[in-house]
Amino acid sequence: MTPTLRPLRAADHVFLRSVYAAARARDIARSGWDVATADAYVRMQFDAQHGFYRKRYPAGHFDLVLDGDISVGRLYVAREAQRIHVIEIGMLPAYRNRGGGGALLAALQREAGARGAAVTTHVESNNRSMSLYRRFGFREIGSAGFHRLMEWRADAPSAPSTPTSKGHTA
Repeated sequence: MTPTLRPLRAADHVFLRSVYAAARARDIARSGWDVATADAYVRMQFDAQHGFYRKRYPAGHFDLVLDGDISVGRLYVAREAQRIHVIEIGMLPAYRNRGGGGALLAALQREAGARGAAVTTHVESNNRSMSLYRRFGFREIGSAGFHRLMEWRADAPSAPSTPTSKGHTA
């Protein structure tokens, strides 16, 4: 998969909600809720999260991830003087484990390395993406509850070299 990015448009909101729902599918399935209750929950939670991200990171870059012309995920990033913070990265299940997330991370690492910055993100400790971040040389530098603050630095002595992205662009 060769991911590309484009800024979000108002028409993307329904798709973005589906990406959020896919990430929460296990929890929703375990809840035993009927379809209407689950839909209401997803709508409320996604709207709250998206609104929080927009307010917390007003200068953030909120992009749709595309595979060709197909919308496959979202990437929200805040670029600051000393770091690039990955606010959120999410892909639809059919597009996970196909190299897209890794290609996006590798591009952010190249950008950060070129300007001597770090790449950071918060990850829930039980999130499956934790192995992806570790594979890309991120290390835990802090925690709050179930969330871990992960960081990558080009000059970190214990960080493995960044995996190659086989020509992927972001």
